[in-house]
Amino acid sequence: MLTTNCVTGGIGAYVPSVAKPWNKRRVEHLYRRMGFGATPDQVTAALLLSPSALIDQIVDQAATLPASPTPVWASYTLNPLSGYSSTDNADDEMRDHLREWRRQLLTDMEVNGFRDKLVLFWHNHFVTGWSTYQCSKYLYQYHLTLQQYALGNLKDFVYEIGKTPAMLIFLDGALSTKNNPNENYARELYELFTLGEGNGYTQTDIIETSRALTGWRASPGTCVDAYFDPTRFDNLSKTIFGQTGNWNYDDVHDILFQQRSSEVAHHICRKIYKHFVYNVPDENIVSALATTLQNNNFELVPVFKQLFKSDHFFDDAFVGAAIKSPADYFVGLLHQLKINYTTTILDYVANGCGLLGQVLFEPVDVAGWPGHHAWITEDTLTRRWDLVSDYLSAGVDTVTKDNWVQLAKDLTNDSNDPSVVAAAIADYLLPNGLSDPEMYNTATQVFKSDIPENYFEDYSWNLDWPEAPDQINALLGYLIRLPEFQLA
Repeated sequence: MLTTNCVTGGIGAYVPSVAKPWNKRRVEHLYRRMGFGATPDQVTAALLLSPSALIDQIVDQAATLPASPTPVWASYTLNPLSGYSSTDNADDEMRDHLREWRRQLLTDMEVNGFRDKLVLFWHNHFVTGWSTYQCSKYLYQYHLTLQQYALGNLKDFVYEIGKTPAMLIFLDGALSTKNNPNENYARELYELFTLGEGNGYTQTDIIETSRALTGWRASPGTCVDAYFDPTRFDNLSKTIFGQTGNWNYDDVHDILFQQRSSEVAHHICRKIYKHFVYNVPDENIVSALATTLQNNNFELVPVFKQLFKSDHFFDDAFVGAAIKSPADYFVGLLHQLKINYTTTILDYVANGCGLLGQVLFEPVDVAGWPGHHAWITEDTLTRRWDLVSDYLSAGVDTVTKDNWVQLAKDLTNDSNDPSVVAAAIADYLLPNGLSDPEMYNTATQVFKSDIPENYFEDYSWNLDWPEAPDQINALLGYLIRLPEFQLA
């Protein structure tokens, strides 16, 4: 485990120096954390900019990206029946829509990088599970909210996510009435979504908040939009965080962000730090980020810019110190290896994520996937190897193979030295390269495959040989089994 006394950088802006240069290694570190790795073209373009300018560019582009194209089924309802071929067929059609939207999520992550990496982060924070609401329209509305507010205003985000039908059903808000208020959403609103467990709220606050949240409805049996039913609302006085009045849904959020501003900011910034920097938070950095969040009226863009521009973020100790989630693992491969992905491949990746413990749109529970060390067990590690090996051995098309050869040429200036090619590909895919010089020798031997040695000795071999894609494939099979390959 990395220890905090290894880290020297603070929250101040990173300034390149001889000791800490702005180079390929740090660009790749930035793109692994803000996306899914950097291609050679991305590295080249990044090094023409200062760190600050590059981060501004990435964040600003992410903040202005349009949402995913609206699918035709985004307006389908069950009662009244609209869009679905029949009530009997609706379940099967909904499952098709779910598969389609998992493919869309994976595509968005590969193409867009940071914005949709944030979508996955917020999905694991504001958790809902498909199995509880099972409605295509509700899936779309939930995902759209994640995209719209991923880099927006946190208070607005919390306000809007709680009224999505997916959340109303997942945490039973849709069942909450004045005669029988349900505490589930009120509890998780404080415990998980804003304050942190046991931090600044009481059981009485939960009870009173649940009363204020009554009246909102949604139903998977109809798939109609969420709506407010005043006859189900508790129209009496409530006391929340010491404030008394006839509070409603809007008031809850106003009171929360007024009375517990610091607690909310620290909880969210701690979560951001643990996801994008390291699993053990540096509380000094968290406090600095929390101050920025509060000072900017809970706008998220300044926080992310401050974090990624910081000297702390670029500390050597954090390079390769995070364990890839299944989505990071697979989408990183799609992106860095320029894999020509089809519907079949995206379905394979979505299923692979699920087999490794990350079922998209279905986190394990309301607390989300725990992440970091939980991603790697004896079982899931070997599954990672097997899933990628199976794909590499059977699913690679000629377009992808051509992309691999061009990638190797780009990384090596079209070298015909197998040791140079093997080392370049290893360094490209591993955050800190290989830990032992002998491992580079092994990588070279794997890359040479069954080609007679004399073709390398007389330099007649080159990357245009028809065997080159299979040589790269063999090298990838070696690299994916290394512990270093599981790190970001």
